[in-house]
Amino acid sequence: MEETAKGNILLVEDEVKLARFVELELKYEGYTVDVVNDGRDAIDKFGRNVYDLVLLDLMLPGFNGMEILRRIRKTSQVPVIMLTAKGDVSDKVSGLDSGADDYITKPFAIEEVLARMRVAFKKSAQTAHDDKPLRIKNLTIDPQKRMVKWQEIEIELTKTEFELLTYLVQNKNIVLTREQILNRVWGYDYFGETNIVDVYIRYLRTKIDDRFNEKIIYTTRGVGYYAKDE
Repeated sequence: MEETAKGNILLVEDEVKLARFVELELKYEGYTVDVVNDGRDAIDKFGRNVYDLVLLDLMLPGFNGMEILRRIRKTSQVPVIMLTAKGDVSDKVSGLDSGADDYITKPFAIEEVLARMRVAFKKSAQTAHDDKPLRIKNLTIDPQKRMVKWQEIEIELTKTEFELLTYLVQNKNIVLTREQILNRVWGYDYFGETNIVDVYIRYLRTKIDDRFNEKIIYTTRGVGYYAKDE
């Protein structure tokens, strides 16, 4: 009996030798892989097929990776992992804010890519089951529509902000460590020049606590953060 493929992967990479190497490794691991080397071809391919995960280079002919990512996110929440030589923190934050699930800097070990893919699949499965509306004070989160409202006012959040807020509210009144938040929201231990969790907590406080003058997100100094429901 033929073994069922683990998943259908779209690999978008203009370095032909690297693309071929990654393709062969993924196929060896049991994945089905489509490879494109151009941004326009990537958008066309994604529109005509169903994928379980996208590995996306940043610098591409045609459309760049950020533009492809924005277009994907208009219609799909498929996991997207960026593969790029641009390793600055600002580039990573920009990619995550645009909807990427993860960001791997070249050169990379294929074992790391495979591990990040497993994490992305796990997160995607968890999100699919966490579809019940959540409420805390005057805030409502609809995971299915990916919509957040304060009373009747809709709040625009990036994908990462949404996932962070959802995780906090799912565990309201429980202090979550930075490590727990990193593992759940980013899916791996993030090593960078800044504390990414603190940065995104500030984003949420600006968009919710400060805007509506009601505190939801609290800090336990030296430990982590929690959403408080009084």
